[in-house]
Amino acid sequence: MNCASNATAPPALPRRLILLLATSAGLSVASLYYVQPLLGILAADIDIDARTAGLIPTLTQLGYALGILLLIPLGDRVDRRRLIVIKAILLALALLATALAPSIATLLVASLAVGLTATIAQDIVPAAAVLAADRERGKVVGTVMTGLLLGILLSRVVSGLVAEAFGWRAMFLIAMGLIALITAALWRGLPRFEPTSRLSYRALLATLYHLWRDQPELRRAATAQALLSVAFSAFWSTLSIHLLESYQLGSAVSGAFGLAGAAGALAAPLAGRMADRRGPHQVTRIGSAIVVLFFLAMAAEPWLPAPLALGLIVIGALGFDFGIQATLVSHQTLIYGLDPAARSRLNAVMFTLIFIGMAAGSALGSLLLGTWGWPGVIALATLSALGAFLIRLLDRTPTLAAQR
Repeated sequence: MNCASNATAPPALPRRLILLLATSAGLSVASLYYVQPLLGILAADIDIDARTAGLIPTLTQLGYALGILLLIPLGDRVDRRRLIVIKAILLALALLATALAPSIATLLVASLAVGLTATIAQDIVPAAAVLAADRERGKVVGTVMTGLLLGILLSRVVSGLVAEAFGWRAMFLIAMGLIALITAALWRGLPRFEPTSRLSYRALLATLYHLWRDQPELRRAATAQALLSVAFSAFWSTLSIHLLESYQLGSAVSGAFGLAGAAGALAAPLAGRMADRRGPHQVTRIGSAIVVLFFLAMAAEPWLPAPLALGLIVIGALGFDFGIQATLVSHQTLIYGLDPAARSRLNAVMFTLIFIGMAAGSALGSLLLGTWGWPGVIALATLSALGAFLIRLLDRTPTLAAQR
């Protein structure tokens, strides 16, 4: 079965295929985050200090950023089905190497390989956009992105529970088995994709700059989403420290707060349907405004008694995660319509900026937490989200309703 760009809209996607894409995106991106709650027991097991252990997630994230920049554009030049399956096989092998690593050197190399190959998630999202009919693209992309975000938010919770019961290596063996299963399912369930570009690899990478230069909508979408990523990362990278210092709550409770964010992510298909009906421009404004309002509300935490303050954080996490997810789904819907032949490269540009924003948010959040405490983190998140909202507000592109 061939999937090629043509004037005829494809039929509605089967639910089982959408579920396969969403599950595959979630499990692959979860591979980046399993290690984060395991660093303490891992360091003790292989006898390394905390600073050296910190190189493991750093190399994983670096590998992911490099993979987005260097590998994702290939999705426009080769059959996406083959690319996805090959990378899934390599990801399973990298997870197996992590589980069996006898030394820190092997573990660091395996961590870099996990990051590079986990970018399968960013191949799956544009594949879903290609397969979906125009009338349902927002909903399908929203559903797949829900799977991806749930993989991020729930991976730490699952990893901590598995490691506590069976050890840290068991988590990576389980992850390898799960990736092996979805590899077989993807090979059987995905159609073939006709390449949309015949450019050489070098020329393909050069077009990333050209897309950034020539597509103002891409610049707006990537910059606004990167600012929201600063807010997202600043909050989640410092929350566990804040809960411990202010409320004497441990890592298990921090993981439970992640469940609140996951609940917000589950509403992403609603955001996708809103983008299909009202137009993605309007939803980006609504979504970014929601993020600003929920972070502003969390600024009241220091003046509340502990039970109310903790409840406010839970509600805030649910609300701003929904707003960020709604904006991300709408931004992806927007950029995928700019140039159907360059969807993988458009995705690569946007997610490179998103991960730059994530890294900046983590670094700045930690710095501000040490300098000005939790109010400094909330101020950073609020201002970053406000910047994203202003970018979308100042974009006067007509909404879908106005064009009808």
